[in-house]
Amino acid sequence: MVAGKKTLYDWLEIPQSASENDIKKAYRKLAVKHHPDKGGDEAVFKEITKAYEVLSDAQKRKIYDQYGEEGLENGGAPTHSAEDIFSMFFGGGGRRRNQGPKKGEDVVHQINVTLEDLYNGKTRKLAITRKVPVDPDAEPKVCSACDGHGVKMLTRQIGPGMIQQMQVACQDCGGQGYDVKLKTERQVLECCIEKGMKHGQKIVLRGEADQLPGTIPGDVVFVLAQEKHSTFLRKNDDLLITSQKITLIEALTGQIKCIDDEGMPMHKNPFVKGKLYIRFEIVFPSNNSISPSQKAVLEKVLPSAPTPMSLGDAEEVTMQDADEASMGGDAGGHARAATDEDGDEEMRGGQRVQCAQQ
Repeated sequence: MVAGKKTLYDWLEIPQSASENDIKKAYRKLAVKHHPDKGGDEAVFKEITKAYEVLSDAQKRKIYDQYGEEGLENGGAPTHSAEDIFSMFFGGGGRRRNQGPKKGEDVVHQINVTLEDLYNGKTRKLAITRKVPVDPDAEPKVCSACDGHGVKMLTRQIGPGMIQQMQVACQDCGGQGYDVKLKTERQVLECCIEKGMKHGQKIVLRGEADQLPGTIPGDVVFVLAQEKHSTFLRKNDDLLITSQKITLIEALTGQIKCIDDEGMPMHKNPFVKGKLYIRFEIVFPSNNSISPSQKAVLEKVLPSAPTPMSLGDAEEVTMQDADEASMGGDAGGHARAATDEDGDEEMRGGQRVQCAQQ
């Protein structure tokens, strides 16, 4: 073996003393992780499969241990493709050679979130239940009743000389095609809600649904549902304070003001924020026809404006005139980042999650 070059044992991440069972476990784990249909690297997947075919064969392993890959080339190279090996290992004898293993069904759940969650970002712990093999290390057996197809052909006579054929799910294996015992597993997963995410946006946790033999596990998909806020109304990356009451002495005309860069953080670019709009509601007296001379008198007789609240270390910002129709445009005049997708974009990441909140 050439020094510095990855060995077949390195590809499977096992020691040279690994048992046959260790080799199967390693291949099962890495093949699912690196399968191209699941977003893995095809070149790595082929190397892993090549390593498994050699090391799972006692004769080939012996030749490899003594002479390296050159010995295998002289004695006959592996003849099966990576998809053949994966299909035989997971999919029952290679019948799906051209199709590869199918992907399991996705599981979709709704997560209720507050505007504060979407503004500040938050990690939620949620629990899911999924089906997994009782013995994950046991090699699944093809169902003898349906020959691994998961369905049977049902034939019945519907009239003289007339028959009808139809496919029905195999009752012996529940339509899975494999004779394997399953159990329901509860798992707590972490779901990362990033700053600036939107109502209806999806967070996708790859491969966290049911772990069924012969299939690539489906995804767990969480759809964000924003709860109504008592003070703020959101439109894209902008926020509106729906009603801010001020007295007559503080203002004489109703208007909307806005503050740049104090709205929602932009998803994937949280340092860029939208605008904060404020709709002022003026509390007028019953008769609002007041002449300029009367205004001067009123300023003398009416109570003075309330003392501003203590701001502490609050940052000073500038308020300017604005039009509510412009609300929801590009954040702060900045072009929307290329990574800012629409509301139903998929968000990868986090660890595992599901329905019941803790």
